[in-house]
Amino acid sequence: MKKRTGIYGGSFNPIHVGHVCLAKALAESGLVDEMWLLVSPQNPFKADANLLDDQKRLHLARLATRDVQGVEVCDREFTLPRPSYMYHTLQALSQEHPDRDFVLVIGADNWERFPQWYRSRDILSAFSLIIYPRPGFDLQDVPEGVTVADTPLLDISSTQIRHRIATDPDYDGEGLAPAVWEEIKQEGLYQRYSTRTSRPQMTNVTK
Repeated sequence: MKKRTGIYGGSFNPIHVGHVCLAKALAESGLVDEMWLLVSPQNPFKADANLLDDQKRLHLARLATRDVQGVEVCDREFTLPRPSYMYHTLQALSQEHPDRDFVLVIGADNWERFPQWYRSRDILSAFSLIIYPRPGFDLQDVPEGVTVADTPLLDISSTQIRHRIATDPDYDGEGLAPAVWEEIKQEGLYQRYSTRTSRPQMTNVTK
C-alpha cells in the first residue's frame, strides 16, 4: 500500500509554531501518513524585501521540525523551473516517489481562490485535497472528494512575527520554536521590516 504524504507549501518566512502544529495535527489525524512542508523559493518576478534567503528559510524549517515525528521539510521546488506551480510540483514528486500518494494541503483562504490556480481542475482530478480552516474564512461549496480537516485555529502569522522582531525590543520569540528564535537572534535576521512589499505571492495563479 502506498504511503499518503501531505504536501503543505509556503514561504515559511519564518516558520512558526502554527505551521508545525498544523502539520503535526494532520500527521496524527489519520488523513495522511506523513506531512512534508514544501518551502517555496523566491519568485524572481515578485521580489519581496521581507523574504529571507531560500536556503536560510529551509534551514529554519528544518530546525523547527527536527524533533517532530511524521513531519519533514522538502526543497523540491528549489530545483524546478520558476515561477513554481503546484501542479508541476505534484507531478514531479509523484514521478520520483511512486511509493507515495501525494495529498495537497491548503488553507481555507487558498481554497477561496483555488479556481485561479494554474491547472486547478487537473490538480483536483489527479490528487486528493485537504483543506484546513482559517480564521475569517467559511468553507462552502466543497466538492465531494475534498476533505475538510478538523484542525486547531491558531491566530499567528509570519507577517506579525517579522514585524515584532523588527519593531518590538521586548519580543522574546513568542510563536517560534526555541531553536529558530536562537538562530534569528544570533544572525540578526528580520531586523528590518518593510511595508513596501509585493502583493502576496500566488505562484499557482495562471498568468
